[in-house]
This record gives sequence, C-alpha cells and structure tokens, in this order.
Amino acid sequence: MYEDGLPAETRAALSRPPNGRNWDGLAAVIAALVGLLALGVSGYTAYIQRQQVRAQVWPYLETGISGSKRELSLVNKGVGPALIRSVQIYVDGKPQRNWDAVYAALGLKFEYRPPYSTVNRVVLSAGERITQVLFRNSDDFNIYAKQATRVQMRLCYCSTMNECWMRDEREKDPSLVHHETAECPARSPEDFIDNDSAEAAIPQKETQ
Repeated sequence: MYEDGLPAETRAALSRPPNGRNWDGLAAVIAALVGLLALGVSGYTAYIQRQQVRAQVWPYLETGISGSKRELSLVNKGVGPALIRSVQIYVDGKPQRNWDAVYAALGLKFEYRPPYSTVNRVVLSAGERITQVLFRNSDDFNIYAKQATRVQMRLCYCSTMNECWMRDEREKDPSLVHHETAECPARSPEDFIDNDSAEAAIPQKETQ
C-alpha cells in the first residue's frame, strides 16, 4: 500500500537509523589520516627549521699566505663560529709537532723565531682572522715562501651544531680538500702542538 506517494517498504527503510558502526569506522580512518598528515607536516617543518639553523651557523675555514703582511693566516669565511678540534702540519708528507720542527724540516734558520699564534683548540667567530705566523721581516718571509709548497695543513673543525668539516691540503683533487666528516679524529702523536710559547696575534675582521 502507498502512502504519501512512497511505498511502505521505502518509508520503513528511511525510518530506520543508519548503521552506527560503519560511521564510527569511517570517522576513525579519517582521524588517523589527519593525524598522519599532521605528523608529516610537523616533521617537514622541523627539517626546514634545522636546515635554516645549519645555514645560519655554517663555518668555513681557509688558510692564506700574504707577502705584503709577511704572514700565514687562518680566516673563517663562514657565517657561524668554527670550533677547531685538531690540527696537523706536514712537510713533504711527514707530520711536524711545532713550528720549530717545520722550519728544521725545511732547512730554514732564523735569527729570531717568527712569532706565532695558537689555533689548536680555539674558536674562530664568523669573519675572524688569526695570524698563525708573522715573519719579522721580508727576508724571513721570502725564504719561507720559497718552500711553502712543501707545507700542508690538515685541520678539523665543527659548528655549534656539532657538524664537522675537514680541510686537508694534502689532497691532490681540489674538490676533496674541504669536505664534511662525521666527526673529528681523536688526538694522536701527529697533532701539531702550537699551544706552548705562542705569541698571540690580535684577531681581525676579514675586510671585503
């Protein structure tokens, strides 16, 4: 029998409540998907923030030699401080313990030892320069400069986020001289010790 234009069976079906278990299951699936999406967005946001912080504290060390200033220098051209963890200096591939040993290996003799500064275990701020060795006169500088290609430095330093880099001038491939490393090596007998009797040089801001 028809009432209100609808069959009795249709009216009965419409009067019954929907299956609650099906709706609850769908709601649970939707909630799980929303949670996963929120987790993914949170993880990606954290990654982006970390990359931004890395860029803000990234250090980059370079060595230099200047005839006009009669010096060997180390400068941080990055945007964050560099924590120098280890230093080695080699002459003809053989490690040297200090500057006196370097000069002896090069066969150089100076009337007075050139003053030098400590770089081992120091912190260089962004744009900071340290004069490693300041030769007393042009003659002293010139006799060293003629032998400078026999000297290579290997140093390891880290950022404030404990991400580390190695600068190894012994590498023949220029692209490998400066590279990231998982961690700096532990102290070894090859370490260059410039902490004894060093004459301090005033750090200077790198001029552009």
